[in-house]
Amino acid sequence: MKPKNIVLLGCTGSIGVSTQKVAADLPEQIRIVGMASRENVDGMEEAIHQFKPLAVGMTDPAKAKELQQRIGGKIPVHTGERGLVELATMPEADVVLVAIVGTAGLEPALAAIRAGKDLAVASKEILVMAGELVMSEARKHGVKVLPVDSEHSAIFQCLEGREPRDVKRLILTASGGPFRQTPREQFAKITVAQALKHPSWNMGQKITIDSATLFNKGLEMIEARWLFDVEVDRVDVVIHPQSVVHSMVEFTDGSILAQLSVPDMRYPIQYALTWPRRLPNSMPPTDLAKIGTLTFENPDREKFPSLRLAHEAGQIGGTMPAVFNAANEVAVARFVDGQIGFLQIFETVEKVMRIHEKGGQPGFSWVASPMLDAILKADLWARKEAERAV
Repeated sequence: MKPKNIVLLGCTGSIGVSTQKVAADLPEQIRIVGMASRENVDGMEEAIHQFKPLAVGMTDPAKAKELQQRIGGKIPVHTGERGLVELATMPEADVVLVAIVGTAGLEPALAAIRAGKDLAVASKEILVMAGELVMSEARKHGVKVLPVDSEHSAIFQCLEGREPRDVKRLILTASGGPFRQTPREQFAKITVAQALKHPSWNMGQKITIDSATLFNKGLEMIEARWLFDVEVDRVDVVIHPQSVVHSMVEFTDGSILAQLSVPDMRYPIQYALTWPRRLPNSMPPTDLAKIGTLTFENPDREKFPSLRLAHEAGQIGGTMPAVFNAANEVAVARFVDGQIGFLQIFETVEKVMRIHEKGGQPGFSWVASPMLDAILKADLWARKEAERAV
């Protein structure tokens, strides 16, 4: 197998570090030729020493200057959002993996596609906010959009060689988070520390809170709608506390295919980077006998209105998913800051969506099939509106 040249945007976050481990495990098959971080100079310096990329980037200009001083003139250090685009369009790159939290990954993702690079997506915002645009551009330029999330990777693997018309349901699995069995009447007293204790995964702060509210599953519903060209009415969620079945596909003939492995993000990352090949590695095997029991249950949609709101955003489409995402980001940040309670996360998102649905306030209204400029305007409007709401 010819080595795949990878550009890794967001290389010092949890997905980025796991990707580095995958690349280190398969040095003959995966070569990191470019990498970027927002501000982690120590992590970047260590990664540069290990992988010897051709170019790197730091979005924080001061940190970029510090990194350049540390490594000397060996390789260029690109700066800011423009630097991310420079890396995403490197001639040497085969695949660009975007693992940047927030809207900063949108422009480099589109630039990579337009430069003919396959795109590995680990940032939810790319497909939630701009799924219609991203998938349209990918078809236009003949490139593949490869999912890195464990749930979407599972569906991708189950769907290979099959048509969307053969799908009855895409079934996303969820651990249920720390409050799966917590009564709704106790939600008002939930603390930040409690919400950050995830039962299965070790993740960043934002996504851990999203797992506690099930907004992460709502975002994944919208992502799946675009990734797999299946309307959101055919995307479902089931609670699976063991996090071994990563997702399933039910076909029109009643058969269900599932993808299983121990909960380790290196599995979906490796498949995205080595697709269509499957390669041996040093990761832990899945011992089903040791796991023993796999259980499933329906989510409580009364307790977790995030699933209903996501379904609505996916049905309405246009700029609504961007508004859904942005309002949630602001609400989560304010919850972590101690400014609002746990229940107000749901209330804030719904309030902002209702305003947008009715035509927005003076200055912004819903847009169908938006281009990047309209998506970013919707995002900015929703953030301001959510700040006002909280």
